[in-house]
Amino acid sequence: MGTGPEVHVTGERPVAREVEGTSWSRVGRSYRAPLLIQRFPSEVAFGFLGRLLPPGHAVELTLEAHPIPAARALEVLHGVRAVAEAELADGGGGAELPQIEAERESAEELGRAVARRTQELWKVGVCFVARGPSRLRAEEERSRLSERLEAMGFRTRVPRYEVRETLAPPDLSGVNRRPSGYWQTLSTDGLAAMFPFVDEALLEAKGVLVGLALADASPVVLDRWAHASHSWALFGTTGAGKTFAAALIALRTRWMRPETDLVILDPLGEYVELTRALGGTVIPVTHPESGRLNPLDPTTTAGDRKEKAARVGTMLRALFPTLRDEESALLDTLVSRLLETKTTTPTFLDLVGEVAALPDPGRLATLLEVFKSGSLKPMNGPTTLPSLDPPVTLDLSRVPEDQLPFHLTYLLDWLYGRMRDRPGPKLVLVDEAHLLARHDATAEFLDRVVRHVRHFSAGLLLISQAPDDFLRRPSGRSLLRNLYATALLRLTEVSAETRTFYGLTPAEAEWLPKARLPKEAGYAESLWRIGEWHLPLALVATTPEFDLLESTLGAARRD
Repeated sequence: MGTGPEVHVTGERPVAREVEGTSWSRVGRSYRAPLLIQRFPSEVAFGFLGRLLPPGHAVELTLEAHPIPAARALEVLHGVRAVAEAELADGGGGAELPQIEAERESAEELGRAVARRTQELWKVGVCFVARGPSRLRAEEERSRLSERLEAMGFRTRVPRYEVRETLAPPDLSGVNRRPSGYWQTLSTDGLAAMFPFVDEALLEAKGVLVGLALADASPVVLDRWAHASHSWALFGTTGAGKTFAAALIALRTRWMRPETDLVILDPLGEYVELTRALGGTVIPVTHPESGRLNPLDPTTTAGDRKEKAARVGTMLRALFPTLRDEESALLDTLVSRLLETKTTTPTFLDLVGEVAALPDPGRLATLLEVFKSGSLKPMNGPTTLPSLDPPVTLDLSRVPEDQLPFHLTYLLDWLYGRMRDRPGPKLVLVDEAHLLARHDATAEFLDRVVRHVRHFSAGLLLISQAPDDFLRRPSGRSLLRNLYATALLRLTEVSAETRTFYGLTPAEAEWLPKARLPKEAGYAESLWRIGEWHLPLALVATTPEFDLLESTLGAARRD
């Protein structure tokens, strides 16, 4: 509409004036593209607007609310109820009858609440304004916003030739001219749900700082020991900062509770130097000089040999994922027999002998040869692991990749016994946790560990690249449901399964692949799911923390 000059002169200083287009407004080089809500869905969550917009997006929100006098509110509700009853009596509406009945019941219930003065009716105006340095950018932002609102059940409208009325400052009377569809009638609860200004600060006593809210830099402090589950997870692509974040959480946990028994399962050797700097113990797994863990030692199950046999079966299925059902059943039988009949603690060499004595051992003899003369031969013998001063890192960096699930499984079995037997709080970091989620047997075992270790004042911190590795199996989904907190750092993509499982809004799913990396921002951006909370956080470290972790984590500087 306006094509004239963009500025006029007052004194010596040029002042930009507003230029109105068909569905946009411009002041100087800044474009504004308004969007109205024409119809609301039947239900929305409180504070939903805070999750509607990805952090950092240039969108303004204008929210006007004017109370409707009680007498007038009752008239409005009576009218709505009368219309609904007339339509129901007429029998029309067809498929819309359930909706009409719901409107009648809602009007009746709300009328009683207004009469009791526990609710009010409000005249509410909501206007979103997308901003951008060009008309195209502003309109693209508005289009994405409209798609996100539509996905949540809203009906939106772009005001055309009504931009001036839409963007005019509100007045206290509520009678200023507005476009059609600008005003809506909401109850007190409905109005409350529109406010994005809910207090999303979580400050749990005795907790650790996990990050600063991206919206206002308010701190979020969590105490894992104060909840039914003590286990968390961190997911993020390579370079997202999950290793640094895990180390930071572990460090702060030890500072808050120095008695915490911290153990790290470290497939890549990333935490070795940090552990040494903290005066802890590093055990290079599979190195004879560092001590041995006998996976068949029943002390890890408090002498329960039946449970031990089941766990050994899980270990073997992790090592030999191509085992057929009949082979797995035969190995389970042989292991159970060994544990029941052998007076001393059996080893895998004893299992090799049991298989060799079979009339037809099939390929089991070939598979188990790795314990007799192959790379796993050093595992034969009693447990000789020395006393371990925490923090402890079990370094698996020299373990062949195809053997990592096996080693992680028997080490987790040993740690289960350690967590059960030691007093005080315990925390186990499991890096590359997806290696355990790939197979049914190991995924089920990990799920059982997460569900049970809380009884020992223990928790796990699982570190992996994407939730999808866990969502593919029922045991993986069970595990994720039993975590108190989950941090999603930048993800390469957000699958439909991840969106559904975590209840992500379209805005959150759109933002996660764009969350800023430490090398871009100096900190990692993340979305935390804590119970029903969804909190976008910056994972930040103090200078002393950063200096310590940067100098010791090594590969963490790349992740």
